[in-house]
Amino acid sequence: MQYRREIDGLRAVAVIPVILFHAGFTIFSGGYVGVDIFFVISGYLITSIIISELDQGKFSILKFYERRARRILPALFFVMLFCIPFAWIWMLPSQFLDFSQSLIAVSLFVSNILFWQETGYFAAASEEKPLLHTWSLAVEEQYYMLFPIFLILLWRFGRNPIFYSILVISIFSLLLSEWGWRNAPSANFYLAPSRVWELLAGSICAFLQFNKTQKASNILSASGLILIVFAIFYYGEDTPFPSVYGLVPVVGTALIILYGSHDTWVAKLLSMKAFVGIGLISYSAYLWHQPLFAFARIRSLTPPEQWLMMLLAVASLILAYLSWRYVEYPFRKRTFPSLPSQRAIFSTASVISAAFIILGLYGHFEDGLKNRLNPLPGYTDIKSDFAKIDNGWCFYSIDTLRYLKGGDDALNCYVGVDLSD
Repeated sequence: MQYRREIDGLRAVAVIPVILFHAGFTIFSGGYVGVDIFFVISGYLITSIIISELDQGKFSILKFYERRARRILPALFFVMLFCIPFAWIWMLPSQFLDFSQSLIAVSLFVSNILFWQETGYFAAASEEKPLLHTWSLAVEEQYYMLFPIFLILLWRFGRNPIFYSILVISIFSLLLSEWGWRNAPSANFYLAPSRVWELLAGSICAFLQFNKTQKASNILSASGLILIVFAIFYYGEDTPFPSVYGLVPVVGTALIILYGSHDTWVAKLLSMKAFVGIGLISYSAYLWHQPLFAFARIRSLTPPEQWLMMLLAVASLILAYLSWRYVEYPFRKRTFPSLPSQRAIFSTASVISAAFIILGLYGHFEDGLKNRLNPLPGYTDIKSDFAKIDNGWCFYSIDTLRYLKGGDDALNCYVGVDLSD
């Protein structure tokens, strides 16, 4: 399919509000809808590629999975590896236990299920989960695993039956999300059944554009951008989501895809170098921002200042460029001679995933690895999973937990020391 610069620019419109929302800038109260924009874009691009190759009779599901692995896994594994030493040094046992479980879930692309079971997306505890944002990658991967098979099985019946099947599934998924936010809000937010309509909205766009000239409408594409901007600044944590409210950013994204030809005002805006540049590194930026913010919050006694969060937001873009330049892009373009074949890519990905899973299982069965916090001799059998503020005992070093009872003595407190004497 033909490259569209404005689509990369649209990725920038998606990722920047997500980063600033997670950084705590309240003006971007609906910045989380950037994830929904990503979903629509992914559905559109993936479906366009698959149906084009199916139409030409050259689609290979193994090649498709290989492309997805090269696109997603290198940068993801790199960020996960980065998180481990900071989690080891700074996390409490209960936090490291959760982190260990997330390593397993992310490696198996089921982190959305794990985080659904643990806590709500907007809960305070979620801000200290370095890999929380991978729930959306899990939803996309589940779509990538199943949707090509769906298309292969139905392709023999023609494009129209497939299109209407996708439309019906999308409607049911949207209705499920509307029911879900009222009856099971956490499951509704994290799980694929109530999210897949957003990905399928992109698939619908791909079918509508298949073998057709790109349409152009300044009014419709501008309306799409207005809808997206409205959702970013007007929605908030009290907005039921996903639900019919999700139609605003989803329809907005679809309008830009369908009517944002390169000569429209919106396409010219989104095709500017700044937008395209950020769009190109948007995946890596999305991966980096949450660990930086989470570890800053874990490390701080009080909520980090906004100037620090802004610096970390900028840092996420700098790290994103570096990981895109030296990790993501080379693997996507197969410029690493050590990965010459499809088999090597799958084998390498499996070995690295297995290593993360083993580490996660170790942290899980060792109950968060309390021994990391250096208990003194005679106090190694302490069973507490959280520092007791009122009993005068210091279970964790001041570098790990700063709000311990004990006055000035707490400044030199080490694990297992009795501060009551």
